[in-house]
Amino acid sequence: MTLPKKAVYFFCIGSGIDPVAGRVFEELEDMYHLHETGITIDDSPVLEYSDKEGNRFYFVRTHKVICHDYNNYIPVMNNHFSDFDMAGLITWHEGQNAPDRILSVHTTGDVETGCFGPANPVYMHNLLRCLEGNRIKEGLDDFSVTTEATHWSGVIYGGGTPDMIPQFPVPIVDIEIGSTSCSWSNKKAARAIAQSLSGVFEDGDVKLYNLLCAGGVHFEQSFANAVFETWDGNAFGISHILGNQWLVSGQYDGEDGQAKLEACVDSIMGDIEGIVYHDNLKGAYKEQLRILAGKLNVPAFKHKLLRRPSDIPFVK
Repeated sequence: MTLPKKAVYFFCIGSGIDPVAGRVFEELEDMYHLHETGITIDDSPVLEYSDKEGNRFYFVRTHKVICHDYNNYIPVMNNHFSDFDMAGLITWHEGQNAPDRILSVHTTGDVETGCFGPANPVYMHNLLRCLEGNRIKEGLDDFSVTTEATHWSGVIYGGGTPDMIPQFPVPIVDIEIGSTSCSWSNKKAARAIAQSLSGVFEDGDVKLYNLLCAGGVHFEQSFANAVFETWDGNAFGISHILGNQWLVSGQYDGEDGQAKLEACVDSIMGDIEGIVYHDNLKGAYKEQLRILAGKLNVPAFKHKLLRRPSDIPFVK
């Protein structure tokens, strides 16, 4: 018998800061009959929905985006939700040269300093699969579901120091709509996310091969495409993705590189079965990844092999 699980999702609805979270929350209210939990955060009652398996989903409205003020929110998060199985921050994505019409998910961590939040490849896979199904269901033919490189916006917004990231022991991902106002205000996109949040515990009938991904750009298409690759009842478990720019700025080719890589692997729940690197990654970083793979007795291979998963020499 599988015990019921718990997930918590955070929505910044204060002062017009976040153009996405409030819209997704409104869709949730239309979709489910939500109950008050007895918990109040930022003057709003925390609401709850339970599915037919008894899994419980908590929805938290906040004045600020939580990662913009971890000094305030980490104690609150740990007080109420530290024993939960999964967490998510619903928010927006923008940025110069950022792709538009996307539903994106990324794990939490500061690659440069080697501070990583817990990551659960199974629940992330379930979420991404649900997002893709609901994207299709909502007729969002011009949208795509994608991953992003692991990062933490608290660094940009002065929300705290990177060492605070692991202080919340629950795997937490950012779930975003990007990257322009037209996409942020798309009702169907908001609804696709709202519909997917309760699917995080709905395992697909596949065996996951968990990977550590390294190199490439922030939205690395080869890693994003691998999420939906299946073969012989198998699939890839994608969680932490170490973008090339932060491997370089974090000096992963130096003496601290192995310790940071090991910290990343330790933060991924369940064993990893392989390390995949973008072929454009410089040799010194590839060598660090190969050393780590040797320690873990897993293959290290180029990203192009993701399109030929049967050729990857996974250790049986």
